[in-house]
Amino acid sequence: MSPPQPSRVDPKIWRACAGAAVQIPKLHSRVYYFPQGHMEHASPSHYLSPLIRSLPFVPCHVSSLDFLADPFSDEVFAKFLLTPLSQSQQQPFQNDTKEARNDDDDEDRENNGVVSFAKILTPSDANNGGGFSVPRFCADSCFPPLDFRADPPVQLLSVADIHGVEWRFRHIYRGTPRRHLFTTGWSKFVNHKKLVAGDTVVFVKDSDGIVSVGIRRAARFAAAIETPPPAEREGFSRSTTGRVTAEAVAAAAESAARNAPFEVVYYPRTGFADFVVSAEVVEESMKCAWVGGMRVKISMETEDSSRMTWYQGTVSSACASENGPWRMLQVCFVCIVFCDFGIAWSFEPIWI
Repeated sequence: MSPPQPSRVDPKIWRACAGAAVQIPKLHSRVYYFPQGHMEHASPSHYLSPLIRSLPFVPCHVSSLDFLADPFSDEVFAKFLLTPLSQSQQQPFQNDTKEARNDDDDEDRENNGVVSFAKILTPSDANNGGGFSVPRFCADSCFPPLDFRADPPVQLLSVADIHGVEWRFRHIYRGTPRRHLFTTGWSKFVNHKKLVAGDTVVFVKDSDGIVSVGIRRAARFAAAIETPPPAEREGFSRSTTGRVTAEAVAAAAESAARNAPFEVVYYPRTGFADFVVSAEVVEESMKCAWVGGMRVKISMETEDSSRMTWYQGTVSSACASENGPWRMLQVCFVCIVFCDFGIAWSFEPIWI
């Protein structure tokens, strides 16, 4: 019996599950592929071969793009087919620009009316004998309205997961003070999806009122993994790396060096930089004369994915290395820490 294959996912559902901070280049657009960044998704400490070091970046064309979901973990990922561009091809193609613009218009229409809400599971939510405490905004914006004339207000809610499988939850409004809860059906969902505290569930309502649910797994660093490994206990790995192999990165770099089309797989992960980046973004950033002391901003998604928050920082170091523009900036961001003695300020340097 063949193993289950990844499921294709509606792009608007995929983007809601991935999060607003995830930027996926458009189909038919020009991009830059960074092998060093690709290797970081496989193993941040992995030795970079001379071939990968010789390719700081590769201008490419996005020939195909698939939005997929892992059959075991439900995590969304994207698969790109990238075609390297010759020197004469690195300016935007008129047809490609037109197609990319049409894709933008299609995406705007797709996302019109889509509402999503994400919640990080608490120990109580992830207790397979308990229920799920639904934030009020999520209930009001994503679920059909309850009949508050009933005592108690209750409904049977049908929700499709990322693979199209239907799950039924009893949604009730009760308690003192009153709150929204999933009761019957939630434990079955927790057990089947192997959810733990720290995982995130994402509810999405499309323009037709159809509700879907996706999952973002809590990341674990390899050093913290105990035996038996999660892959054996759960059927998938929660490690921050390992979904992309070093061999896959090497194969992609070899194809890029031969100017042959190649595939790359991208799992959205907090803390991991994108390695397939829009050419417009790269070229605009490289026009800037980066020096120490410059002020910069970086956007991060709030825990409930309801909005983006901007953080300000200062460039402490700017130097292109053998990696080219990859991680050429060291930036110090100001972090506010509340402690027993008041408010403390700390400067956290990171490479971007």
